[in-house]
Amino acid sequence: MSISPAAVTGPRRLLKRVRDVMAGPGSAEERLGKIVTIIAADMVAEVCSVYVMRAGEVLELFATCGLAAEAVHRTRLRTGEGIVGYVAAHARPLNLRDAQSHPNFAYRPETGEEIYHSMIGVPILRGGRIIGVLAVQNRTERQYTEDEQEALENVAMVLAEMVAGGELVNRDELIPADGIALLPLRLSGARLAPGIGKGTAVLHEPRIVIDRMVAEDPQEELTRLREAMRGLQKHLDRMVEAVGSIDLGGGEDTGDILDAYRMIAKDTGWLNRITEAVNTGLTAEAAVQKVHDDTRARMAQVTDPYLRERLHDLEDLANRLLQHLSGQFQSPAFGNLPDDIILVARNIGPAELLDYDHTRLRGLALEEGSHTSHVAIVARALDIPVLGGVKGVLDKVEGGDPLIVDADNAQLFVRPSEDVRSVIDGALKARAERKALYARMRDLPAQTRDDVNISLNINAGLLIDVPHVIESGADGIGLYRTEIPFMVRSAMPDIEDQTRLYNRIFDQAEGRPVVFRTLDVGGDKLLPYWQDMTEENPAMGWRSIRITLDRPAVLVHQLRALIRAAHDRDLHVMFPMIAEVAEFRAAKQLLDRQLEREAGRGFVPRSVKVGAMLEVPALIWQANSLLGQVDFLSVGTNDLLQFMFAADRGNPRLEGRYDTLSPGVFTFLKHLVELCSDRNVRLTICGEMAGRPLEAMALIGLGVRRLSMAPASVGPVKEMVRSMNARSVEQYVLSLLDSPGKSLRSGLKAFAIDHGVKL
Repeated sequence: MSISPAAVTGPRRLLKRVRDVMAGPGSAEERLGKIVTIIAADMVAEVCSVYVMRAGEVLELFATCGLAAEAVHRTRLRTGEGIVGYVAAHARPLNLRDAQSHPNFAYRPETGEEIYHSMIGVPILRGGRIIGVLAVQNRTERQYTEDEQEALENVAMVLAEMVAGGELVNRDELIPADGIALLPLRLSGARLAPGIGKGTAVLHEPRIVIDRMVAEDPQEELTRLREAMRGLQKHLDRMVEAVGSIDLGGGEDTGDILDAYRMIAKDTGWLNRITEAVNTGLTAEAAVQKVHDDTRARMAQVTDPYLRERLHDLEDLANRLLQHLSGQFQSPAFGNLPDDIILVARNIGPAELLDYDHTRLRGLALEEGSHTSHVAIVARALDIPVLGGVKGVLDKVEGGDPLIVDADNAQLFVRPSEDVRSVIDGALKARAERKALYARMRDLPAQTRDDVNISLNINAGLLIDVPHVIESGADGIGLYRTEIPFMVRSAMPDIEDQTRLYNRIFDQAEGRPVVFRTLDVGGDKLLPYWQDMTEENPAMGWRSIRITLDRPAVLVHQLRALIRAAHDRDLHVMFPMIAEVAEFRAAKQLLDRQLEREAGRGFVPRSVKVGAMLEVPALIWQANSLLGQVDFLSVGTNDLLQFMFAADRGNPRLEGRYDTLSPGVFTFLKHLVELCSDRNVRLTICGEMAGRPLEAMALIGLGVRRLSMAPASVGPVKEMVRSMNARSVEQYVLSLLDSPGKSLRSGLKAFAIDHGVKL
């Protein structure tokens, strides 16, 4: 949408008048009083009022033209109360012809506002946070125009600098009572990447200070904006080249995630909104900040994980664009940093994380973030522990504070006491010693004391994971999640890109077998270029093999790429989330046709093995038919158990309600082991259950002989395997199958201790 010069003359004039008052003499409240008078006159309104957010999320009337003067500082509204509170709660403008008919209208007799009908309120935003509300009212019913609303939003952005600057309300007032202090503090979060890290707090605050909000020459600002965009694009191009040595799983395009950034940076909708804001009278910097604040506020209540993460990508780009506009390249990543960094941020994009020397990063603590975010994927690949959802961490941590990120137990220690430090030091020392032990065990067989061989394999999803198969001494890759390179791209990778990626996986595995799971998306794994995937119950919805059978071209392209990469090599293909034999047969028919097609083009694998993932319990009742058609079967325990117990594994309210070590699980898996043994079909357990020593011991007792796990789990599980006697464990486990208890965990632990099994 373009805006004509005539249409913006009024908004520009109003902005300049507000700017002149803000730069003039008088106290902040005196200047605010003049500003509301100017706005009321310019909009031909009887009332203009400014409400400022106070501690406790209470909005206080700070200035008014038109309402009773004695109402200033007396009228207060809770967030969500009244029209003003509604605007604050939703961070969105509200334009009402008859405000008194709105269900949120709240009458305050001290204001004398009962005679006013129409009303428009806009949020005063700073950094995406509500810090006040600007409201205009008229006696007559009128619908305020889009230009008037745009003008108020621009003025609100200018006012945000006054409010946030501490001239009206002390900035310290909004810091929570348990915030910055000398006392130790423990904060809870969610584990996004495992591990323990100890170091010094570095606050990731790339916010640029905007000194000039109102433009003198809009055309000059547009020229500056275009030049800054060119600079940003060149910077991203250089960054893609610079991180080539940190392979994130994108074939030759090693900066897949950064490529997605480059696509977002070229998004015409984002650029058009910034251009429109410049045309209304803002400087280029102010326009970028305004568009970003509007976007962040509008998306504050969005729960879709992909959309939330794209907001973080946009925030990173907005900060980078502001750096190019202002020349303020002030990221802490380029400063004088400690050797042991614990990075603290509201959220952070993967490009921002890669600005830091990852060899000095000991941990990451985020106010937001999710397990499927780009930064979590990259951090796990770099073995950096990450905590997300640490509420208020930026209010409670100062740069230079000693911090401990205990992601394994989902907690952050701020200014830890000596006893906590001592415990963590002991844990870190023990962790280092055990890692050294596991390294020495790398070439030893995973063999029990009674000579039962167990095949230990790793799960992988990024190229950077693949070398772990060599480093850990694993037998191979029991599960390669092919969807991650799809998730971090801005467009579907074509056959050539996929072929290059799979070739590199084969090469880095150095002859060890790799089981490629075909595309498993949907549920909590969303692709940025597929729309309309929102569902009420996504875990049990249109996902995984259901999507690729409905969109066979996607699966066909992936199968062709796998076949080409596997030329003269062994190919293992596994189809995920098979719920009935017919689905497996349909997928295998597609594979057979592609094998025939590619053979005609000279691409012939040395051997082909085809398997299925058992994640849906219904498949066990068709096992006899299925086992006659598969070369191997893998159990994805994460999904299998949530379906068995009808318990969403992502719901914290259900955490701990059901145990993986329950009699029902044991009975199910024992039956499956016997079926596979009778039909001579190789069985592997691939879920998180396989990587925990106690659970792995129980699985071996049930007769499982192949496990696939995170690379870091290979050492602990191998140590456990070499300390156990498989037959004695089997006898004990089988005696528990008819137990009426909820969990067999305590009994298994006691058995392990009594028999010297190392957990």
